[in-house]
This record gives sequence, structure tokens and C-alpha cells, in this order.
Amino acid sequence: MTKRKAKAPECGLLIDYEYCTGCYACQVACAQEHHWPAGMGGIRVQEVVQALPNDRAYLAFIPFPTELCVLCAARTRKGLQPACVQHCMAACMKYGKIEDLVKEMTKPRMVLWAPRA
Repeated sequence: MTKRKAKAPECGLLIDYEYCTGCYACQVACAQEHHWPAGMGGIRVQEVVQALPNDRAYLAFIPFPTELCVLCAARTRKGLQPACVQHCMAACMKYGKIEDLVKEMTKPRMVLWAPRA
């Protein structure tokens, strides 16, 4: 029995963590779009507090797509943006073809995410 090689995903999300404000609009939009029960969703905003010297701290909000994310397949088939991207108040998420998004990864604190095939 031979294993079939999974087809690589064509589209993904480019997330710029530098500009996420932690508004949770992406998380709420996803939950509403897919009628997820409380505590579930295709994207979760993680709050990360890093202690720094001299009693300082660095606070970052990190939108993290979960295993439930399918990039809003029903929406994107119609030419619409995924709900998280459409509702992102900071415009720090972009949906598109992976080959195009890679070209836009020009600075630190950016991540390219694609769903499992």
C-alpha cells in the first residue's frame, strides 16, 4: 500500500504581528461566520507578555489560526475574503496565494500560515 502525497495548499494567510492591536475582531468574526460554540474557532488571538530588563515588558497579540481553520472555503470560493481578514481592524492579515504572499514577507514579525492539505 503506497501513501498518497497530500496536495500542498495553494492559499494561506500572511499575518503581520507588529500591527495586531488585540481587538479580537478576527476571532469574533470567525466564530460568528462558522457558528462555533464558545471557546472554539478557526483563529485565536494569543496575548503574550514578555518580561524585559529594568522592570519593562513587551506585550504582543498573536492571531493564531487553529486546526479548525479552512480559510473560509465557502467565502473564498465566492471571491470573498476569509471572515478574519475582512474584519481585521488593524489590516494585519492578508489572504492570497502562497507564492504571492511569500514575496510580501519583507520584515520581521510576519508569519505565513497555510492549512493542512
